[in-house]
Amino acid sequence: MGRLCAGMTVRQKRRDGNKLSALRDIQESELQKFYSRLLKLLQGKDLGHEAVDSLQRLHLILSATKFTRKLPPELHKKIFSLLSSPSEQFQILGSAVLRETLPLFDQDVNCIQNNPSVLNSHVAGLLLAQTSCSTSLLPFCAQLVRSLESRHSEALSHSQTHTLPILNSILTHRPECLTEDQVTILSKKLVDWLRYASITQAVSPGGFFSGSRSRQPCPIAELDGTVSGDFFTVLCVGQGFTEDQWMNVHSFSILRNWLLTYHSVSNCNNTADTAATRLQYSLPISHSHSLPTDDRSVDGSVISMVSATSSSSRLLPPKERLREKSFQYCQRLIEQSDRKAQRKADSDLQKACLVEAVCILDALCLEDCSLVYRVFPCIKALYGRLSSDLSYARVLLPIAQFYFNHGEMAAVDCECMWQLVFSRFPAELFNDPLLAHEFLRFVRQNIQNIPAKVPQYTRSFPNLLKFLAWDSPAMVDDYVDLLPSMVTTGTAVELLHTLLDLPCLSATLVLQQRSVLLPITEPSTRGIQAIDAFRNPTFRGLFLFLLRNEAGSGDTIDRLSVLHELLVESSDWPRVVQCAQTVPVLLHIFFNTVIKVANEKLLAQLILVQLERSSLLLKVPNYMNEIHRVFSYHLLKLCKLHPSLVVDQSHELLDFAGTTSNVYNKEEIYTHVVWVLGEYLSLSCDSRCSVRHITSCFEALEAVLFEITSSAPPPGGMCPNPRVITTLMSALAKLASRSHDLIPRVSLFFSKLRTVSRSGSVAWCSDDDDLVAIVTRGEELWSLLKTPGVAQSVLTPPPHVTKPQWHRDINVAMPLRLRTLTSLTQPQ
Repeated sequence: MGRLCAGMTVRQKRRDGNKLSALRDIQESELQKFYSRLLKLLQGKDLGHEAVDSLQRLHLILSATKFTRKLPPELHKKIFSLLSSPSEQFQILGSAVLRETLPLFDQDVNCIQNNPSVLNSHVAGLLLAQTSCSTSLLPFCAQLVRSLESRHSEALSHSQTHTLPILNSILTHRPECLTEDQVTILSKKLVDWLRYASITQAVSPGGFFSGSRSRQPCPIAELDGTVSGDFFTVLCVGQGFTEDQWMNVHSFSILRNWLLTYHSVSNCNNTADTAATRLQYSLPISHSHSLPTDDRSVDGSVISMVSATSSSSRLLPPKERLREKSFQYCQRLIEQSDRKAQRKADSDLQKACLVEAVCILDALCLEDCSLVYRVFPCIKALYGRLSSDLSYARVLLPIAQFYFNHGEMAAVDCECMWQLVFSRFPAELFNDPLLAHEFLRFVRQNIQNIPAKVPQYTRSFPNLLKFLAWDSPAMVDDYVDLLPSMVTTGTAVELLHTLLDLPCLSATLVLQQRSVLLPITEPSTRGIQAIDAFRNPTFRGLFLFLLRNEAGSGDTIDRLSVLHELLVESSDWPRVVQCAQTVPVLLHIFFNTVIKVANEKLLAQLILVQLERSSLLLKVPNYMNEIHRVFSYHLLKLCKLHPSLVVDQSHELLDFAGTTSNVYNKEEIYTHVVWVLGEYLSLSCDSRCSVRHITSCFEALEAVLFEITSSAPPPGGMCPNPRVITTLMSALAKLASRSHDLIPRVSLFFSKLRTVSRSGSVAWCSDDDDLVAIVTRGEELWSLLKTPGVAQSVLTPPPHVTKPQWHRDINVAMPLRLRTLTSLTQPQ
């Protein structure tokens, strides 16, 4: 099934590529005919599916072309008119098409600026994308601000709700287009909408028999059904909402982004929002609870600790006042979240508002650190209320961010918080994709400071990798960025084992889920043997080690082969296969990182792990071959950087190279181990290398080469790869060139090899061309060894020969020649 899907995917990509190629090569005459047909369709009264298909085709044509096309004026005008279509589908298509054309005409920009009824998010996005000059947006921004200042009729109230997000987008992408005065006006309006929205429900239109008594306005209610006694928020409910209540909701939706970006306005530093102003008003704000209520509070409301505020807040600069009202609004939301919602949808809304409220409070404290002491008690109480309920995990992550940013300033012990986030979340909620995304984003945003602020982070990698083991395709990009932060000298060896066992962890997580869902008495089904092993106390320790939360309990499992036998039926499970495909990528990142932090002792341990684990891997299709390829590449890299590692680990490397079965089972890594021994077991690489080292290595490799070339391969096995044989021959010749007593022995083998090849086919080589290449290589090496001095300089040349830098050596004539040639070839 997997091959079928893969084949379908390849065919689909090929068809898509052919389609795009055809669109790029479309002739101009054919394109003009298409323009004419589309214009006729758009001139009709009812735009149907044919118009949609044609607009989609036009968008593909424009986006597939390398250069920007210009539409005919009539067609451009008609597509521009789609921006005000009542159908959002045509708004999206019209905006997408115009984005791929040349910049908008001046009359189009003027039309948008002078016609507020066409404003929507798609039009705003088009205007921001196509307007290259910021000055052309200044009148547009001024008009938008004026539209929010004045009272609107019911007909325009809908466009007013669109205006605020559009201004927020302008502030985010083109902050230079808004003046400080405009930001001040908008900050004042946000204060009004957030804090002073009406607390009565909108009056329903009613019917013929509806009396005036039944149409009296009712007060808004809380989510638990009680009458609200404080100001309106997004968590208040009613049968209908007034215009200012809707603007309250819209204001809250953009509040965090507004607070984070309004300081980007170019001249904001020249206004009253300065450090001195903050210091001047810090004392009245801190004692605001004991002062009278703001004179704009709604009459008859029950004043709570949240809504009580200082009358001096009216004297604050607009931005400071917005922070104060935002603080009150978020505190009220946190109070409202403690009420039991009557519907599940309202409960989900409570959690979403809690996330946003905590993020806004965090942004406020980042901008004004004096607020930390007012906000932290509220956040701490919220954490105490929610920490025992993992259904609030997505709310607890913003709280963790608040602790991370301000815990030191508030002198709070964050150990319990980190234990919850880095221990319980991955262990118990690894199968929650939304939480996994939020969790990894939290770690990535703070990756520079997490190792210093969270001591257990580097020890938590067995737990953190559970998200990857469960859903590898969706998480691999995150872990590509996070993995280097987990690599330290203390965790490198265990982390390498953990990465190699990642498919086993994936299978174990699947078994853990199935063991909960399937009863103990479930009849035998697919995968039941692995579940029985998971439940068996005899093997429980193996699985518990994989599911451990922290590193430090051991590098790997002593009985790995037993574990692999228990999980043999998981080798084709989709999660396990996908997980195995990500391991080679992570291993490359691991080795590239560990080279920068490890000493030679640690690198020697990693080489031993590579040799040991080359045969202890879960038998997932193609997994072992890919791991061997990664091991081979980085073994050469490690030994090239530190040639002395070959002498340090010569015993283990010789054991591996002297095992004949590795020629057939581990061809890739075996070839590279032999090459490393022949290349770096030399006195020029390490002064500790003695004749005894060279002789023992020569004898081990000679025995293997003699065995594989004097007998047929094992039953059911293939002939040894010619590359293995030629690598063994080259390694023996290199070793013999360094110890001349060994030259007669290797020369005798080369002569026998030529004699055997002349007698006909041999059992250990099935291809005649390969045999000819092997014999030719042997004759070349034999000829070299007849003059040992030449052989050593050719087979193991000194570094100044392999890496010449003659163009930098002032003692030779090459630099002068290069400068002369450069002056002749380059014009003056």
